[in-house]
Amino acid sequence: MSDVIVRVAARGDGVTADGRHAAFAAPGDTLTPDNVVIPGPHHQTPPCRHFPVCGGCQLQHLDDASYADFLTDRISGALAAQALTAPLRPPLLSPERTRRRAALHAEVKGGAVRLGFSEPASHAIVDVQECWILTPALLAVLAPLRKLLARALKGRARLHVTEVDQGIDLLIEGKLAEGLAIAEGITTFCGAHGIARLAVDDGIGPETRWEPEPVTITLGGVAVPFPTASFLQATREGEASLVAAVREAVGAVRVSADLFAGLGTLALSLPGKVYAAEAGRDAIFALKAGAAQAGRAVFAEHRDLFRRPLTSAECDRFEAIVLDPPRAGAREQVTQLAASKVPVVAYVSCNPSSFARDAEILCKGGYTLDWVQPVGQFRWSTHAELAARFSR
Repeated sequence: MSDVIVRVAARGDGVTADGRHAAFAAPGDTLTPDNVVIPGPHHQTPPCRHFPVCGGCQLQHLDDASYADFLTDRISGALAAQALTAPLRPPLLSPERTRRRAALHAEVKGGAVRLGFSEPASHAIVDVQECWILTPALLAVLAPLRKLLARALKGRARLHVTEVDQGIDLLIEGKLAEGLAIAEGITTFCGAHGIARLAVDDGIGPETRWEPEPVTITLGGVAVPFPTASFLQATREGEASLVAAVREAVGAVRVSADLFAGLGTLALSLPGKVYAAEAGRDAIFALKAGAAQAGRAVFAEHRDLFRRPLTSAECDRFEAIVLDPPRAGAREQVTQLAASKVPVVAYVSCNPSSFARDAEILCKGGYTLDWVQPVGQFRWSTHAELAARFSR
């Protein structure tokens, strides 16, 4: 007897009601006894020629409705594991071709260059000829970049490409050949293809080879200095969704804190006076410089919140606190928050499991999880993000 796929598991497999798994199956597909997937109403034809060999996407076979359901299920399942529930809003999905930052791989063999994402669970590089997630500007630079790397790259490299205010920020982690011809080739490439900065890290730290004017990224209307290959929300649409959710969560506060502030994506969008804490030295100095230049009331502190979280007494100084921790979550900081009197906590997360763990700590401390806003800015991947509001 055939079974119907009812959901998509965390790693992207379709699952039937009795627990059978099938790769590249969508809800509504039929799985035959000999494990053949018969497409159903939510199974779309993957648009990219490189799917599923390329590891950049895992879920291109899902239509938007089933992809949104997958994100919702990831979050609700993580909350249920901690015996929590919350109103989940409809996911906000970033459109295709909007990813403004990516980590790619390149390799030169026999004078030929392969440039693109790695295959799943492999070091093999898919030589990307098209991409349905990268912005057109990032995709357009790959062809001329191949020509440069064919002459300059020695072996293999990891490439970080990011759209910034001035164009494209490019970091090459690998070894380039030396010599006047290579240097002139880099200059010609950068000048002709909208490169804002090119830096090379051959193992001892980034060395800038091209930066005609200081590179910035505009956050909350403020041009913030952008350290090489810094973290940035993956899409402009995803960033806007998270910022809007956080602003709604905290309301018209006069004094708030942004913890794990990074470059200030959220801090520079908050009203009133803002305390911003971040462990990354380059990031917090960039935020401090940008806020000062723009005259924003942001006090930025270099502080490792894993080793030295704000105490509950320090938290009590604020009308609202915003958290945007890395994937590991913020157990140490949340433990202090749970013992505080802060009226509102806005939590942005890129990991539903660590979020749910931290949410349980807050709820045991007397907070209510008011709502969760799923955000899908890593389109067609198994990566789920969210913003949530807690209140007491």
